[in-house]
Amino acid sequence: MGQYLQLVRRAKQGDVEAFASLYKESYENMYRFALYTLRNAADAEDMVSEAVTEAFSSIGRLRSEEAFRSWLFKILSNKCRDKLREYARRPEELDEAVLQSCSSQGPEEAVIVRRLFFELPEEERLIIGMHLFCGYKSREIAEILGMNENTVRSRESRGLKKMAGKMEVCV
Repeated sequence: MGQYLQLVRRAKQGDVEAFASLYKESYENMYRFALYTLRNAADAEDMVSEAVTEAFSSIGRLRSEEAFRSWLFKILSNKCRDKLREYARRPEELDEAVLQSCSSQGPEEAVIVRRLFFELPEEERLIIGMHLFCGYKSREIAEILGMNENTVRSRESRGLKKMAGKMEVCV
């Protein structure tokens, strides 16, 4: 973790190469998270790009180097939520995108799952997203978010139960 924290410190001081290394390390997980959330490759790339641009321009205000990953995912999560709100204002495009991208679930269920995911509190959404869409283990998520590993597991379980309970009501 020492080298990682050094990169974050250097990036905070304006080192573009250090920030680029951090971005390179995080890109795949960020893209996977955005793609699952939006179900649109071009929009996922755009949201990752916007999140990274915002992170780069505001990294000097990052309080804790240890919080870099969670901070970056919070920015991305907010960008994706904004994009979903934009989709909601254009239902005909959302319907078409969902029909093209959903194979295992019907379009209605996919929309409901995404909506329920974004109704979760931010922390539960980050934990679930990092685990399911990015493949992080509870231990890794705990390190990234600065939490106890058991807390991560219980919050993920609570969030998934909330979604499952609401899913039964919706379907």
